[in-house]
Amino acid sequence: MAMRVATFAQTSSLIADALRIQSVMANEQIQESSGQISSDFGGYGSTAQHVVNLQVSVTRAQSYVDAATLADSRVQVMYSAVGSMTDMVTQLRSQLSAASTGSSTEANSAIATAQQYLEQMGSLLNTQYDGQYVFAGGKTEAAPVDITSFATGTGSTATADTSYYSGDGEVASVRVSADQAVSYGVTADNSAFEEVMRVLKFVANSTSLSSSDITQALDLASTALDDTVAVQARLSGAASQIETASTRQSDYKSFAETLSSDLTGVDVAAITAQLSTYQSQLTASYSALGKILSMNLASYLK
Repeated sequence: MAMRVATFAQTSSLIADALRIQSVMANEQIQESSGQISSDFGGYGSTAQHVVNLQVSVTRAQSYVDAATLADSRVQVMYSAVGSMTDMVTQLRSQLSAASTGSSTEANSAIATAQQYLEQMGSLLNTQYDGQYVFAGGKTEAAPVDITSFATGTGSTATADTSYYSGDGEVASVRVSADQAVSYGVTADNSAFEEVMRVLKFVANSTSLSSSDITQALDLASTALDDTVAVQARLSGAASQIETASTRQSDYKSFAETLSSDLTGVDVAAITAQLSTYQSQLTASYSALGKILSMNLASYLK
């Protein structure tokens, strides 16, 4: 490139301006394509710490939402299982009421139903979700209920018996925020479930049902029904708390993401307009530079 001493300063200035505009354009082209001010925290300047804090908040909120979603699914599965238990107790109580008239046919029907329900109850108490037993307390990897030994003999309607249970007493809970944890777990040895198991065992292993037997069984079935409904109500309340907390965390996450986007994002339309302006300036700079470099005395004297 030929350059005269007389035009050196002006040429250098034009070249420096052109290079500066090229640098700005290159940066804004990256911003236009990515929609972000910078690809690293260094490019955010004094707002970098705010951006980091907001991103941490978003990640933490999402972890609470994920935990709440999993817990809510477990609660729904437990609620459904307990609902099946209340249906069984309701049906058994109806059959026992029918048998109270002294009909041996109705009594035999109640016995057969109890035998079937005892097996179903064991299965319900071994309900799994995501590979874990939901009524096992903290021992979620192993089935908490085995009715093999439990299902022999009539037992007593007045004496509690949780020998069918091999889980522990840990009650599941989920942390839904930094300062809130919701307890939702129910173990298979819960008194409501034990009452259901006890009345089913008593009726299922009876060869016949006397008036006294039916009265005892009906009383226990009524108590079991009330208590299983209460367990369902607690599960419903826990689900409501979990869902409310999850919604709150989702709302906060959206709010934090919006704030973070405001700090890190760019107005693509504005950047595009600026690029158009810089392109015009760059074209003008190179045009002027070309004219200066093409100037020489011989051309001037022609």
